[in-house]
Amino acid sequence: MRAIISVSNKTGVAELGHALQARGVEIFSTGGTLTALLQARVTAQSVSKLTNFPEILAGRVKTLHPAVHGGILHRRDRPDDVAQLAAHGLAAIDLVIVNLYPFRETIAQPGVQLADALEQIDIGGPTMLRAAAKNFPDVLVVVDPQDYLRLLAALEEGAVSPEFRRELAAKAFAHTAAYDSAIAAYLTAEQFPATLPLAFEKAQDLRYGENPHQPAAFYRDASAAGGSIAAARQLQGKELSFNNLLDADAALQIIQNFPSPTVAILKHSNPCGLASNDDLVAAHAAARSGDPVSAFGGIVGINRPVDGRMAAAMQRFFYEVIIAPAFDDEARSILAAKPNLRLLELDLIQQSAQAWDYRRVSGGLLVQAQDRVADDDPAGWQVVSERKPTDEQLAALAFGWRACAFVKSNAIVLVQGQTLVGMGAGQPSRVDSVHIAVRKAGERAQGSVLASDAFFPKPDGVEAAAAAGVAAIVQPGGSQADDEVLATANRLGLVLLLTGRRHFRH
Repeated sequence: MRAIISVSNKTGVAELGHALQARGVEIFSTGGTLTALLQARVTAQSVSKLTNFPEILAGRVKTLHPAVHGGILHRRDRPDDVAQLAAHGLAAIDLVIVNLYPFRETIAQPGVQLADALEQIDIGGPTMLRAAAKNFPDVLVVVDPQDYLRLLAALEEGAVSPEFRRELAAKAFAHTAAYDSAIAAYLTAEQFPATLPLAFEKAQDLRYGENPHQPAAFYRDASAAGGSIAAARQLQGKELSFNNLLDADAALQIIQNFPSPTVAILKHSNPCGLASNDDLVAAHAAARSGDPVSAFGGIVGINRPVDGRMAAAMQRFFYEVIIAPAFDDEARSILAAKPNLRLLELDLIQQSAQAWDYRRVSGGLLVQAQDRVADDDPAGWQVVSERKPTDEQLAALAFGWRACAFVKSNAIVLVQGQTLVGMGAGQPSRVDSVHIAVRKAGERAQGSVLASDAFFPKPDGVEAAAAAGVAAIVQPGGSQADDEVLATANRLGLVLLLTGRRHFRH
């Protein structure tokens, strides 16, 4: 048996080389991999010995040769293939162990230059992998160091099953496809290219999806930077579920967009509690007060490190997940008393302006730029009512406006100070969302401010808000009924501001 080993990720390659050598496998290798094998006292030869041609162009060309690809691609059950190989003095290559140049890691570095990125585009590696994977009934192809022990076990058995060969081939094609997608995405200048290059790697299998009868898994965007739910480190607790991940991601989006110390409590991807306060314990108490019934079994997002005092305040309640940038030792010790509680730790990084939002629909994918409420500047809002807002009302309206962008449309939130006191979400009618928010707020609707993610199509929502004691409203405007809505606000003595920008969240 003859093998070619050429790997960027050299994890376990020395041990693999020794094991193959012990089985009498003749090993050929290239560049840094050959050096690593020789330093580990593995008997290996340069691919140049195989091709009778030196590496040229500073290593850009070394395996692109018939001695390599003829040895890989010839079909062992075809006499004409075997005869051609013999006629040219070539021999079979039975095992290809290759993974590719670190292109994604290179372009992730700050300030990387195009020339450096281009040098990390592997050519010979993908060509060998695709050749070996195409001929998988005769050639074993391995791209993942995690498969080395499985490979050795299969070789030890003497006969490698067709199922294992096919599995390895599929993995090789997936490896090259993801690699090419990363390159295409990097080089593409179009905002919406004709073909959308995407690549996702499986992070974990899930027990089930939204419901127990739905199989599910979690895939990580191979090009994602930090600050995403895929980058979170689970410190304790049960395995994350499909719904946990959805809600934790929604919590993450909220806390990343509030600059002040903030606590968010979510259920079904909506914030049922949200508050900002320099004292996190006070923020948590205020967030729970928004809807203490819905907070049961919720997901908590915190945009500051959690200490022992904050952990003790939360430990009294039943939560599914707590996500924060850090948990100190005392907090970890306190929350360890709830072993099923999932703790997620990750660096909070504001999403870039170029980040994209993907929505799956039957037969296709909708792609849009992410909605960035953080870009909204309250200084540019228009006060259109006769009554003018106080400084306290302006601060509360700004908080409410930021909050309603993370509530499912039609979204209405009521705010007192820097605390969400009532929320109406996902209703087909905006006035129904007002009624729900008012009911949730109860007495605290009196003197509150209201934020609406889109315009009021009729004055009825304003009338319902005023009847509950709401004092000020912020909304985008843009309705044909704007004049009527404004006249109603003036008649009822409300403050009314227009932002000129909506934040639908379907």
